[in-house]
Amino acid sequence: MPFTTKILLLGSGELGREFVISAKRLGAYVVACDSYAAAPAMQVADEAEVFSMLDGEALRAVVAKHNPDLIVPEVEAIRTEVLAEIEAAGSNVVPSARATQLTMNRDAIRDLAAGELGITTSRYRYAESIEEVRAAADFTGFPCVIKPVMSSSGKGQSKVNTAEELETAWTYAVDNMRGDRKRVIVEQFIDFDYEITLLTVRHAGGITFCPPIGHRQERGDYRESWQPTPMSDAAIAAAQAMAAKVVEALQGNGKGYGLFGVEFFVARNQEGGEEVIFSELSPRPHDTGMVTLVSQNLSEFDLHARAIMGLPVPDTIAARPSASSVILADRASETVSYSGLAEAMANGADIRIFGKPVTRPYRRMGVALANGPDTDAARARANAAAGTVQIHYGD
Repeated sequence: MPFTTKILLLGSGELGREFVISAKRLGAYVVACDSYAAAPAMQVADEAEVFSMLDGEALRAVVAKHNPDLIVPEVEAIRTEVLAEIEAAGSNVVPSARATQLTMNRDAIRDLAAGELGITTSRYRYAESIEEVRAAADFTGFPCVIKPVMSSSGKGQSKVNTAEELETAWTYAVDNMRGDRKRVIVEQFIDFDYEITLLTVRHAGGITFCPPIGHRQERGDYRESWQPTPMSDAAIAAAQAMAAKVVEALQGNGKGYGLFGVEFFVARNQEGGEEVIFSELSPRPHDTGMVTLVSQNLSEFDLHARAIMGLPVPDTIAARPSASSVILADRASETVSYSGLAEAMANGADIRIFGKPVTRPYRRMGVALANGPDTDAARARANAAAGTVQIHYGD
């Protein structure tokens, strides 16, 4: 079967599913991997492998079996030191093993940004025990935010207002961490006006930025996003400069090509300007970037596929007013079905069901997407559509 590139996808959630669709359109052959069968990306890939990516020997065996042109991580729970060894032996890890090692761990990427690159971040310290958590909170002050150094989608994150809440937050972070490192970051709570994701594409022709994406979170996880979001030219320029600086530093031994989701807090200062503060970075498509499925001619998944396959990426990307709103499960179930899709789409919205085989509380099962004359109208349409879809549980 002819193909242009063989891709080993490490992680097969909803973001991986959309990436596979984009890569397949460009002729790629994709092997989707995850810790459970029938994951969303596996349903549209050419082959699938089920194993724990924290198992270094299993990871080596799968790479040796398939001999891919590109290894594309999509989740945090990966034995990253093994990826570095695999890259050193000649494999192409996207965007690089260095990027994967640093960004899969909040402590490493924060130390790079604040310590090595001098980028503005919140005050922070790390902790590996409740005693260290208390000392870190004394340094950051209250309120503060506690989260695992390795997690995704806000899992294990909580805002702490008083010292009495620290032990509960520590336990919650440890219980919801990914990987096997019992370590958290305690950081100053930023009283920001809004937060953005700046999708940053590093490709053979340079660096391209998408228009900033505004988003709203609950429980540390994204609930809705919209693009473009109002932002001063000076603030956009500051965010782009910081994003480019970090992305360039993550190149490592690989080409460093791919799409990065760079998150910033934006706070208005006393002079009326906007201060941009670096928060986090993901070296792959970002959940808030689901909105680009309807806001941009090339979605974040199209851009990621083009960049890593060495194909042209436009110098500038435009976005029409659009929004996304997630469809959440509220309980655990081994059987799931949906209704209300026709009603949800009646007002011009689009619905994407992720195809996850089981539910659990607060698990994202789908997303509503909508355009509008402005982002407020698009948000209202997307939220209404998401609320119309009904999840039915079989047990």
